[in-house]
Amino acid sequence: METSVALLLELGVILAALSVLGALARRLTLSPIPLYLLTGLAVGEGGIAPVPAAGEFVEAGAAIGVILLLLVLGLEFSLQEFAVGMRRHVPSAALDAVLNAAPGAVAGWLLGLNGVGILALAGATYISSSGIVARLLSDLHRLGNRETPAVLSVLVLEDLAMAFYLPVLAVLASGGAWWQAALGVLVAVSAVLAAFTVSYRWGHHLGRLVAHPDAEQLLLRVLGLALIVAALAEFVHASAAVGAFLVGLALTGETATRTRAVLSPLRDLFAAVFFLAIGLSVDPGDLLPVLPAALALAAVTLVTKVAVGRYAASRDGVGRRGQWRAGTALIARGEFSLVIVGLVGTTHSTLGPLVTAYVFLLAVAGPLLTRFAGVLPFRSGPVTEEREGAPPPP
Repeated sequence: METSVALLLELGVILAALSVLGALARRLTLSPIPLYLLTGLAVGEGGIAPVPAAGEFVEAGAAIGVILLLLVLGLEFSLQEFAVGMRRHVPSAALDAVLNAAPGAVAGWLLGLNGVGILALAGATYISSSGIVARLLSDLHRLGNRETPAVLSVLVLEDLAMAFYLPVLAVLASGGAWWQAALGVLVAVSAVLAAFTVSYRWGHHLGRLVAHPDAEQLLLRVLGLALIVAALAEFVHASAAVGAFLVGLALTGETATRTRAVLSPLRDLFAAVFFLAIGLSVDPGDLLPVLPAALALAAVTLVTKVAVGRYAASRDGVGRRGQWRAGTALIARGEFSLVIVGLVGTTHSTLGPLVTAYVFLLAVAGPLLTRFAGVLPFRSGPVTEEREGAPPPP
């Protein structure tokens, strides 16, 4: 087997650079995500040091990174408790759709886009980045905070909404008939509901199926299962992230603990590749013409996401500081917004650069604002904090 010297060299240099930047971020008690994104911008097409040989590996690694991030996140929670939380946050999801899709739709209308373009931009501003948020919660040690179940409920409900949205957008963008869109929605929603039902009713059998005293066997079984479920979810236009998250939720007890231990290093590696890939997808030369519009749209939807997060956390009885943490955690946009642009293709010359600039701005700003939202002083409300171990009210 012949190995590309350029590929090995580029990957080696990239990983060494990410290591230095990650250590710097940790020293400053920041998440390394913004630095990883900026590194991707620097080594992407049009950057100061392009890495063409590593592009294919980074693209494939990014898809695995999202799956691992959500899989490990799901291991932190139980399916039963999470199902209760999701039912509680249906109003939060409705508010989220109204407040965050509307600015994108209005912006699309003002920019003169057609109906498909308006629908695409509305989806891009609506959906937060599950991958970025999952890594943020881990980096900032907030998985046990009282606001975290509210944040995750909103994220998963957004991803489930994509089961309705993506088939419709794909058919409309390709000029298909209405019945094709309806069929796509029916298949995607049925698959998601079936996955939830199987995980909820028979998920406890999954732990016995994958459990093994050997760490290598456990790693191969769990990762293989997660990738298969994620692939099936993508096949029916549902979310691969939701599929992986459900696998994680279904594993409990000692199996979940051991799985977290064996998967965490792999997750960290591919998560770094995922953030790098977002930066690689951006050509700096395409950003400047659309930067004013992207900044305006980012400013508006930053505020609306914070409002949704605060509302969702308040429904769980979380205090003001936790509400701000929840709101800022949802700011980042990422993988789904770029997928939406990919579905529409090049038929809208303005849409691709605008969404790319918009995603990059919020992917950088979100982690920074989230980090400092946890330390800014707020007056205590009637419900005070928010730390580990305190369950939300029923």
